[in-house]
Amino acid sequence: MTAIAPVAPITTTAVAQRPGKKMNVALWTVQILLALFFIIVSAAPKLLGAHAAVESFDTIGWGQWFRYFTGLVELAGGIGLLVPRLTGPAAVGLTITMVCAALTQVFLLGAAALAPFPLVLGVVFVWIAWQRRDSIIAVRELLAR
Repeated sequence: MTAIAPVAPITTTAVAQRPGKKMNVALWTVQILLALFFIIVSAAPKLLGAHAAVESFDTIGWGQWFRYFTGLVELAGGIGLLVPRLTGPAAVGLTITMVCAALTQVFLLGAAALAPFPLVLGVVFVWIAWQRRDSIIAVRELLAR
């Protein structure tokens, strides 16, 4: 009878690979541009009470608290895209946010023609999340402790 040698368990961090140098530069460029967009163009008007944002959230009908909540989610996502340890989780959160934005455009605002923009951003965030999956795994392991 032959003995079977024990096999070392595969850790999840060993599976995720970091992107190459050129891909990393491309990712950081996209992440910085999207972070600036979400912080300045998307979150700031919601948090500062821009007239268009107030009107849009009145139309949605969930109250102005939802405008502040959405603005904070977008601000947190934008900041998260700039923090190496949080890039993957931020991209996942912003993916969910963009899917919800597209659904809101279609079903609550009656502006189906505007829904493709957040969906395209959602696809970009899925790509970032996949490329930065090592940070997702690291945060998941940190939270599991």
